[in-house]
Amino acid sequence: MTSINSKLISALNNCANACNHCTTACLGEADVKMMTDCIRLDIDCAAICSVTASFIGRGSVHGKHLLKECAELCGLCAAECEKHKHMQHCIVCAEACRACEKECKAVQ
Repeated sequence: MTSINSKLISALNNCANACNHCTTACLGEADVKMMTDCIRLDIDCAAICSVTASFIGRGSVHGKHLLKECAELCGLCAAECEKHKHMQHCIVCAEACRACEKECKAVQ
């Protein structure tokens, strides 16, 4: 595995983990209904990041195809989490999503 792939896979896995944590934390918020968009995007982003990491990690020729969609979802998830700057889990998630979005775009 090249160092580019290692850096990308690390960003993908970090983002998936941050999104999964954010989902759980959002579900524990007093006003869960207010967090619905965040939760949905967290779930989608974690899923695409995990799948993309798997494809890139095993050198699948289809991995590159997923990077555009992954970058898009990471950007959307980050934008949603950035609306909740008073919640630490959203701050951490937004940072991980932005880093992953950047890595996905760099490799496309």
